[in-house]
This record gives sequence, structure tokens and C-alpha cells, in this order.
Amino acid sequence: MTGSEFKQLRKDLGEAIGRELSLADMARLCGLPAGRTDTILRWEVGGPSGSAAELLRILAMASDRYPILENFNVFDRWDVPEKERPARRAQFREGMRDEVRRRLDQQA
Repeated sequence: MTGSEFKQLRKDLGEAIGRELSLADMARLCGLPAGRTDTILRWEVGGPSGSAAELLRILAMASDRYPILENFNVFDRWDVPEKERPARRAQFREGMRDEVRRRLDQQA
């Protein structure tokens, strides 16, 4: 993930949960200690790596602008009727939005 992709993700996640995310919010989402906004500012230039980048790839699924990752996509299987798939995808994304909100509220 590049710095510009990270900045875009911040906007997209904020849009997905209905509020703008601050640098401190992004630090909380990544599990960084309070006040580590300097790390977030660096990531806006060079992008996060390692476990932070992986976590953000997962949380990105809260936004409709990001694909549901293959290992999370249980909707396109033969045992899920095609007409139910859109509703199940929407339910999954709402669950991811709830997870983002929970992470923000939990560490506030």
C-alpha cells in the first residue's frame, strides 16, 4: 500500500462509517499507542507495511470501493443461492463497518 492509497483509504473508511477519520483515529485502527500520529503522517508519504498494511487491507472491506478479499468471500460458493449473494455481501460490509466503529470506540 502506497502513501496515496493510505490517504484514500482514510477518506473511504470515513465515508463508509459516516464520519471523517482523524490521524489519531487511523492510529487507533492500526493499534498504535495514543499520540502516534507521527507514524500516520509518515505512512501518508511512504505507506504502511507489514501487519499494519494487512490489517488495513481487511478493514478496507468496510467500504464498497474495495473488493471483498478472496479468503473472506464466502458468497460466491455453489451453496449460496445467487439471489441471496448481494444481501449477504451488504451484511458482510456492514459487519466490517461495525468492526471499524468498535475499534475506534474501544480505544478512544
